[in-house]
Amino acid sequence: MKYYIIAGEASGDLHGSNLMRGLKQADSNAEFRFWGGDLMNAESENIVRHYKDTAIIGFWEVVKKLRRIFKNIKFCKQDILDYNPDVVVLIDYPGFNFRIAEFAKNKGLRVFYYIAPKVWAWKESRVKKLQKYVDKLFIIFPFEVEYFKRWDIDACYEGNPLTDLIDERLNNKKSFDEFNAQNKLDYKPVIAVLAGSRKQEIDYILPRVKKLVGDFPEYQFVLAAAPSIDKKIYKKHLRDCNMKIVFSQTYETLMHCSAAIVASGTATLEAALLGARQMVCYGGSEISYQIGKLLVKVKYISLVNLIIDKPVVKELIQHDMTLEKMRNEISDLLYNQTRCKQIADDYATLREMLGERGSTLRIAKAMAQILTYIVTS
Repeated sequence: MKYYIIAGEASGDLHGSNLMRGLKQADSNAEFRFWGGDLMNAESENIVRHYKDTAIIGFWEVVKKLRRIFKNIKFCKQDILDYNPDVVVLIDYPGFNFRIAEFAKNKGLRVFYYIAPKVWAWKESRVKKLQKYVDKLFIIFPFEVEYFKRWDIDACYEGNPLTDLIDERLNNKKSFDEFNAQNKLDYKPVIAVLAGSRKQEIDYILPRVKKLVGDFPEYQFVLAAAPSIDKKIYKKHLRDCNMKIVFSQTYETLMHCSAAIVASGTATLEAALLGARQMVCYGGSEISYQIGKLLVKVKYISLVNLIIDKPVVKELIQHDMTLEKMRNEISDLLYNQTRCKQIADDYATLREMLGERGSTLRIAKAMAQILTYIVTS
């Protein structure tokens, strides 16, 4: 079968690469053309666009770059028609992918959506688009099963694919000494910093986080750089700060940290599965923030809190991301043993809720089987 896959962000590239690997096992004749990143490109060389050229965060930022977005959409539509796939597989990235779903369905192509858009958080009216333009929805969070049933959508849930990846990394974990030596770090305990995978997040979060460095001299702050971000952006922020930086070692940094400062997103769930006690931060342009306040309807911004449905990790959003609040929370994560024990217990509950290993292969097999049935029936 021919699969046209679209992932527009770093997390989508991760899930897309694992899905492609699973599809190659489930479908010996699998062929791919895709929008993604380096991880997906390692599975197949037929890349169309890299996500670093397409990822945009924030309402105002989207408005400013509408011309480029529409140009990419137009190109994508024609590229799909030229490739004529058996199925279009969309991975999250709803602003772009909903337009492609409608186009592909209207052209008579089959459409699978992997990792549902967070319609339960905002823009719930988009569920109707899933009903109308998507042949099969594949979800990765347990609470989504009942949510989509309420909309008469029989979504496929096979667990969360991050559990496989995390377990694999934990089984091949380097020692703390190896990690420090490889990256030429100090031999102090680590406070990990994950400032996001988009420039707008980094520009908001890093200038505030770096002010904490002097308050914890017995620790080394280690920034895990996002692969999609130009190194110059990090160097600009850190030129007057004693914060270390490592590249392509996000999981290793989280595995060896005593506490972590994590931008909201998939990284919050990854940190929890790796056992990293964390403080979750989010910030961006004021216009985007104010619009978001009006539209977003969930109680929490971190996946950890959303899945367990209680405030396991502290969330500091926009104006709440003050130096005092950050300092107090980091101190709590480092020194409050009762809090640390509770977080560990909640993380164990989270892991159980996400299901058994093998999720990605089960999803890939389900996709291949459903597609084969549709094509042959």
